[in-house]
Amino acid sequence: MRIIIYTKDNCVQCGATKSAMDKQGIAYQLINLDRDPTELETLKALGYRQVPVVMAEGEHWSGFRPDKIAALGRAVAQG
Repeated sequence: MRIIIYTKDNCVQCGATKSAMDKQGIAYQLINLDRDPTELETLKALGYRQVPVVMAEGEHWSGFRPDKIAALGRAVAQG
């Protein structure tokens, strides 16, 4: 399962999201919007105005969402 986290520098919610995913052993790809702003327009087109934005298997959300991360951890564990 491919998981992407869109982040920015000095983002507390981004750090919490990455930490929670690390604790669950979820592998992810990071895209830092401060270093790669070209992706920002894609997120804005989807209606997002804050980071982190997590995209996984057709599902996406923004902000620190422990409930979504836990569900994603279960899905990854099931294969």
